[in-house]
Amino acid sequence: MSEEVEIELKAPALPEATGPALPEGWLRVDGLDLEAQGVARRADGKVVFIEGALPFEVVSARVNRRKNNWEQATLTEMHRESSQRVRPQCPHFGLHDGACGGCKMQHLHVGAQVASKQRVLEDNLWHLAKVKADMVVRPIEGPAWGYRWRARFSVRHVHKKGAVLIGFHERKSRYVADMRECHVIPQHVSDLLLPLRALIGSMDAIETCPQIELACGDDATALVLRHLEPLSEGDIAKLRAFAAQHADIGVQWWLQAKGPDTVKLLDTPVRELSYALPEYGITMPFKPTDFTQVNPHINRVLVSRALRFLGATKQERVIDWFCGLGNFTLPIATMAGEVLGIEGSESLVARSRENLERNRAAARAPAPFGKVEFAARNLFEMTPELLVADGFADRWLVDPPREGAFALVKALAELHAQPQMRGAWQPPKRIVYVSCNPATLARDAGLLVHQAGYRCSAAGVVNMFPHTAHVESIAVFDLQ
Repeated sequence: MSEEVEIELKAPALPEATGPALPEGWLRVDGLDLEAQGVARRADGKVVFIEGALPFEVVSARVNRRKNNWEQATLTEMHRESSQRVRPQCPHFGLHDGACGGCKMQHLHVGAQVASKQRVLEDNLWHLAKVKADMVVRPIEGPAWGYRWRARFSVRHVHKKGAVLIGFHERKSRYVADMRECHVIPQHVSDLLLPLRALIGSMDAIETCPQIELACGDDATALVLRHLEPLSEGDIAKLRAFAAQHADIGVQWWLQAKGPDTVKLLDTPVRELSYALPEYGITMPFKPTDFTQVNPHINRVLVSRALRFLGATKQERVIDWFCGLGNFTLPIATMAGEVLGIEGSESLVARSRENLERNRAAARAPAPFGKVEFAARNLFEMTPELLVADGFADRWLVDPPREGAFALVKALAELHAQPQMRGAWQPPKRIVYVSCNPATLARDAGLLVHQAGYRCSAAGVVNMFPHTAHVESIAVFDLQ
């Protein structure tokens, strides 16, 4: 018999009833909220959100905040432990003073994390929009550790500690966690944390470099140093020496004096900052400030699944809304006869065109690219007239930011309600919607299903951010 089973058998028997039947001060955890807090109810029905507690546990907790209908608390004692509780891999994770706030779920088995996120997606679709998918698709999962290829680290010279700290903020704090390792970023970047602390600590600009942004490519590691004052020649020399010392992992420095538009490369790198979509023979160069998916392993699977759902053929036209650098557009172009990528940023549209021409010239795609066009447009100000002007497309791919695609789907719903506005234009027969916010997906799904004539054929989660409460998802809508 395993030790785990012996412990379970020796645990004290607890009352089967809920509420008053539990010993005074004990709470039975019934669920997990969007912030990965355990959710319990007192005998009077008052909800208690318990940081550190998991579903099916019985705990005691210290209340930190009280409101009329709810309380917020922190786990203090475990009386019955969930079978899904695991030992966190990172020593900086937990409820202790100074704990890192970058992760919220390392104490929960990764399979249970995915199941919890699936429930969040389904609950949002139903409770916010009264939408239920015909089919719940298998979650997209990948490596649970070392997956985070993008991150923003705060930098602080802490005089009391006599050290420079580089990392995420402490749990519920503006202080920087004393991170010496991190298991969600690639190992080679985790190994840089202490050398980076020593580097900044040796620089003249020790007090005026508040941030380092990380962007990894397949063969390069970009570090964007935010500096509030011009860097001295000595500091520039130290940055160059650091890059040379870590040339094996392709470290390249980018300097940011003010806003994102001021980011510039310190030296021409030996290795290009790019990622590949090998299934489509595509390589995507990018700048460290461009939007790319945090998790490249999941991105490859996500692109493949989205295109399978899309099901475009050489006889069809597709519109890729919120196309960014062309992460979906270029793969779609290997399948569809014509694709239009629309993005709000002129600079991103220009980069998309560059990526298209580069890949077209390299001829790495397994099939010739179809006709590809890009356009810049504010998609948060979409109207029915503008939608018609973009022309008919058989299928849509929609990949908006957290705000969702409300103006776009609202315009589509208005055209459904007023067919006289459409002329020869027809709505797409299928929409594949990739979302990073289940609440705005649910809002938009409600419009699509109840006002635009679609049904939700499938939906599922994409575990882009293991050990965090972030929920990414994909949904398919078919015209009825």
